[in-house]
Amino acid sequence: MNFGHQPRPAVSGRRSRGGDRRAIGLAVALALMPSGSDPAAAAPPDTPVCSAPTTLTTLRKPLPHFAKQLAGAAPVTIVALGSSSTFGFGASSPLATYPSRLEAELRQLYPGRVIRVVNRGVNGNETRDEMVRFERDVLAEKPDLVIWQVGTNTLLNGHDMWPVFLDLQDGIAHLRAQGADVVLMNMQYSPKVLSRPNHEAMEELIDVAGKELEVDVFDRFAIMHNWVSGQHLPFERFITPDGLHMNDWAYGCLAHLLAATITSRTAVEVARTPTPDASIAR
Repeated sequence: MNFGHQPRPAVSGRRSRGGDRRAIGLAVALALMPSGSDPAAAAPPDTPVCSAPTTLTTLRKPLPHFAKQLAGAAPVTIVALGSSSTFGFGASSPLATYPSRLEAELRQLYPGRVIRVVNRGVNGNETRDEMVRFERDVLAEKPDLVIWQVGTNTLLNGHDMWPVFLDLQDGIAHLRAQGADVVLMNMQYSPKVLSRPNHEAMEELIDVAGKELEVDVFDRFAIMHNWVSGQHLPFERFITPDGLHMNDWAYGCLAHLLAATITSRTAVEVARTPTPDASIAR
């Protein structure tokens, strides 16, 4: 598949105790809780079940900085970078966007902690636009974790795909230099995306970028596809009438699954961190 006018990077493979048991338990509990604007409230009878196979909600790469911050007492900052599906186009209110719902889910998991999820989505943006505002909107926040949603607008606008990889390479290098962890998020599974004959090429490019740049891809595309193939949900249950954007339930479920995913990965990192010797601690 042709990503653009430049050669593609080599593909290196398909991504496919003393620890914080409380965090692991909380992550599991989160994965079993119903989604909605109030996670503690019972969902209406006709609300779809928010679920996805664990193979689609498991991160392989470590998130060392985010794990350290979350395990401690310091404030935690996550920046959600992207376009309209990060901004929350199609949501009934700013509180129903995925970044807002993610913040609420994480605060419920870690009561009393200062956790911010900063929404840096701008309608219509491609990665080239995001790089223009990268220092102001992302680096200035000194994030512990950046969730970077990419690909959709480049695909829909028919633009060259190769700059997406180059922008990700540049942005991730800056974030690593500052000490932040990164998770990529790919496109939404929706009629408008599926109508583009080269949508599979964009999916492959994002997957290749994750492998080459050694960051995980939160596979939103496959998760939403599973809502159709696994739960047999029609698109109108989670996509707005424009055929592209997500509705409140979809944003809430996305946040719900993402919170479980990153906290489960964090629990793994905490469990691998040696506990300081008690005599030294004194």
